[in-house]
Amino acid sequence: MNIDLNNIKKVLIIRLSSLGDILLTTPLVRSLKNQLPSLEIDFLLRKEYQDVYKYNSQISNLYVFENNFSGNSIELLKSRNYDLIIDLQNNIRSKRIINKLNIPALKFHKRTFDKILLVEFKINRMKNLPQIPVRYAEVIPNFMLDNAGLELFLPDNIYHKINGNNTIGFCPGSRHFTKQWPVDYFIELGKLLAGTGYKIVLFGGKDDRDLCKQISSSIPKALDLSNDNLLLQTATDMKSCKSIICNDSGLMHLTCAVNVPVILIMGSTVKEFGFKPYLNRNLIFENNLLSCRPCSHIGRKNCPKKHFKCMLELNPNHMIDKMKKFLQDL
Repeated sequence: MNIDLNNIKKVLIIRLSSLGDILLTTPLVRSLKNQLPSLEIDFLLRKEYQDVYKYNSQISNLYVFENNFSGNSIELLKSRNYDLIIDLQNNIRSKRIINKLNIPALKFHKRTFDKILLVEFKINRMKNLPQIPVRYAEVIPNFMLDNAGLELFLPDNIYHKINGNNTIGFCPGSRHFTKQWPVDYFIELGKLLAGTGYKIVLFGGKDDRDLCKQISSSIPKALDLSNDNLLLQTATDMKSCKSIICNDSGLMHLTCAVNVPVILIMGSTVKEFGFKPYLNRNLIFENNLLSCRPCSHIGRKNCPKKHFKCMLELNPNHMIDKMKKFLQDL
């Protein structure tokens, strides 16, 4: 499809989920608005992720998708008279919305076949692909992103709960078991860092409350700041950290969005999928000696080989020296 952005006045961007994927759209939104200041950009996402764009002044209208996306909602979108839809979700739900609106649409290429080749047959046709924000931008012909990273706009009335400059954050949760570093390893690492003078803070959402409590209660003077999915509070508190240690999760991308250096621990997934920290200072640990990685592009509920070596062989004692050097250089 030939698109002249100079003739586009209103655009609807669709990315319904999940947290990390939506945060990865922020460079595209910013670059579009900077290059075309008069462009009206509306965004459609799921209700639970609306805080990502709630205070973003680059968005003209933020629309919330719920399971019962009604005819009234479609009529509201129709009334905006969009010139173009940018579908970064590209699934059945987004296609239904596009069909009902009957507006020209550019769609994100999900590389589904390449993912299957890499996961099932270890044929890697993704190693030279750019990261997801760049791939989002490639949806628009001849469009280039700026050189800045992810971003999140925070209101002034949220106050951080962390004092001191020697704080390290832990984000131990993940939606999938094979992307989650073992609890005992987080505890062991926390004790090692606490022993050298760092204060450990736990971050997580509603599903991570028990996990964060278990870890924080086992580390001297650790602070548990997990909450009921208060994204903006979590982001505000993250900004007070020297660095944050994460699994491959939405909170890893949130760390990048608030420009805090991240230490990423990767298990069943690999960097080729495009989700490593984007334009943010980082240190990545992964087990590159296993022929079974990746076993999934999103994570699994258990290890298909029953050994879970991708995580179990990433022992804190073997990682601590590199982590200390990374932290000292910040």
